[in-house]
Amino acid sequence: MVDPSELYMANASLLDDARLHGAPLLISLTGYAEGGQISDQVRETLLESLPHEVLARFDPDQLQDYRARRPHVRFVEDHFERTENADLALYGLTDSLGRPFSLLTGPEPDLQWNRFVEAVIQLAQRLDTSIVMNVTGVPMPVPHTRPFLVSVHGNRTDLVEQNHNQRPVAEMSSSVAQQLEIRFGEVGMDTIGFTVHVPQYLADARLPQITVAAFEHAAAATGLTLPTDALRDSGAEVLHRVDEQVAAAPEVQAVIESMENRYDELTAQAPQRSLLAGDESELPDADEIGAAVEAFLANQPDEE
Repeated sequence: MVDPSELYMANASLLDDARLHGAPLLISLTGYAEGGQISDQVRETLLESLPHEVLARFDPDQLQDYRARRPHVRFVEDHFERTENADLALYGLTDSLGRPFSLLTGPEPDLQWNRFVEAVIQLAQRLDTSIVMNVTGVPMPVPHTRPFLVSVHGNRTDLVEQNHNQRPVAEMSSSVAQQLEIRFGEVGMDTIGFTVHVPQYLADARLPQITVAAFEHAAAATGLTLPTDALRDSGAEVLHRVDEQVAAAPEVQAVIESMENRYDELTAQAPQRSLLAGDESELPDADEIGAAVEAFLANQPDEE
């Protein structure tokens, strides 16, 4: 393998800053099967709200397939202009109480996953990272009218067992964040992941509430104070608009009621249970969900 450190440009002085050593690492990457635009919200909320510096920036020419994921430009009257694209970078941040942590965020690499994983391992080991957290959202047949459930995973069994009493088994296509979680465990570093269940009929929407849920779990695991006030305010507005649109679509209401019944049954039986363990035969089928989603989208204004 070619030296993984050649994938990034590092700020050596910051990486060796004693204040960041032993701090938690939060990972939130945009990528496969992501729901609710959670990674964009994590990046924007933290970088806009908290003091931060770039510890390392990854080289997009080595990691991205530009033809598969083309950069955007803007046409202005008679010329093209660049638009800002999110960097894949490692940041050092300080929460509102002065506690340090690091954040790996940006687009999931298209290429060289093994080198990228080893590069992140190098950086985390250099920082003597105390615990690695991964947050993401996955579309699930759950209603927006109930508290968002979170599947917890990782090798910190004390933290995982606090949130789960079920042990489902499933095989799926992988994300690089999952590969990182596995590799961190192999090198003996503590990991904990939080996967928020996002209503599948709102999977493409920007849902601040799921980011609040992820931040609450991350804060409980590490003691960090993460900014949620603005997310809560905007989340209330989003839910109000969704409720108005759902009220105008009886077929959507019927599917959501079915999801509510299933949700209530599961949480009554086992309040901390992940819906990933559910019996698919009891959920609305693909035709029901598809028809409801089409009707739901048809009732949304173009600007939304």
